[in-house]
Amino acid sequence: MTRVTDLITIDRSSPIPLYFQVASRLEELIESGELAPGSRLDNEIQLADELGLSRPTMRQAIAHLVDRGMLTRKRGVGTQVVHDRVRRRLELTSLYEDLDGAHQQPRTELLTLERRTADEDVATALRIDPGAEVTYLERLRFAAGEPLALMRNHLPVAVADLTRKQLVAGGLYAALREAGIRLRVADQTIGARRASTAEARLLDEPRGAPLLAMTRVAYNAGGIPVEYGSHLYRASRYTFELTLMAP
Repeated sequence: MTRVTDLITIDRSSPIPLYFQVASRLEELIESGELAPGSRLDNEIQLADELGLSRPTMRQAIAHLVDRGMLTRKRGVGTQVVHDRVRRRLELTSLYEDLDGAHQQPRTELLTLERRTADEDVATALRIDPGAEVTYLERLRFAAGEPLALMRNHLPVAVADLTRKQLVAGGLYAALREAGIRLRVADQTIGARRASTAEARLLDEPRGAPLLAMTRVAYNAGGIPVEYGSHLYRASRYTFELTLMAP
């Protein structure tokens, strides 16, 4: 079996820093697929010894690629090549269906499905009275075996009678279509914030890690809001894409 260090050549006469030579070569191996997503690297001490480098130099090379989102360090696992980022166009679509179409093996863990009373923010978004009853669901969405998004949604109780089976087997929008509801337009806001301790644990990120935050209010053909979503995505695994046109 070929060692990753056998694929790295160090030029000690080059003005390019040694750590950067190692990081650049590892990046090439990752981008070419020779180091596949999920591949594990040996520990820094062993890698440094095989390449004849100091441990701080090797640590700097690994840290450079961690910062670039190409490697990840996990306690008890070690250093791994990250899975490909999920790239999603800004369209009124279901994350589950987008992941399935991209062959990312989506899976849903349903954390909560219950009825609650609407607070001010939810009531304003759904155009209902504060204190009115809504259906609340919280889901953890996986892609390629890794947690990708933590999704919280509120719906007026009259919209649909959702079941755990529906929400685990597919996406929310598919369940709404089964109930005869067609979404036509949505208002969406995208931002960023740091993960809380609980969010970091669910998303397998360090506490305080940057997350993409998205809120969305979706409307039916009659312009009535039927769903208010507040979703958090791992910034290390997820990007939004959009096309801009000149006026």
